[in-house]
Amino acid sequence: MSEPGSGPPVGLRERKKARMRATIAAHAFRLFREQGYEATTVQQIIDEAEVSESTFFRYFPTKGDVVLTDDLDPVFVDAFLSQPPELAPIAALRASFRIVFAGLSEREQAEQRERTQLVVAVPELRAAMLDQYASAMRLLAEAVAERTGRRADDVAVRALAGAVVGVAVSVQLALVDDPDADIVELLDEALGHLEAGLRV
Repeated sequence: MSEPGSGPPVGLRERKKARMRATIAAHAFRLFREQGYEATTVQQIIDEAEVSESTFFRYFPTKGDVVLTDDLDPVFVDAFLSQPPELAPIAALRASFRIVFAGLSEREQAEQRERTQLVVAVPELRAAMLDQYASAMRLLAEAVAERTGRRADDVAVRALAGAVVGVAVSVQLALVDDPDADIVELLDEALGHLEAGLRV
């Protein structure tokens, strides 16, 4: 329990920050849908979200970060690390993705689809996404290392992390071709193929 005058608990602050970030992103995605990513300015997003310029940039350093910032990565890692230790890494990942996506609202699922479509369609976002993939690989390698007792820079751990990120990219591209596809089914099927040794 916090002492008087010490401010809200960290959990409450984090929830408030998450709500504000989600609010700004929701207005931005609506503008992207209505007039296109390139035609939408940061000022328009600020006006629609009714926030100050400093508030916007506190959450998103650039307009592109509205699309590229994904709060799900740490959620996936937490779900992955909580899976039973007897599960092999890919089986644990498959279970984690199913659990996390099952917990998303329809709006959150739609936002994930829109994010994917924008990243593929907008050249500057495609280029910036390379850094995101590298970060995702490092995060996943650290989680796999923690579960397996191996080092994060172990060649086998890095290869697995890279393969899983590659699977995620293939699913993103499949969603662009078929926006109505079930992302959970696609991801689970692709990871199952990886788990089976990528036999074609």
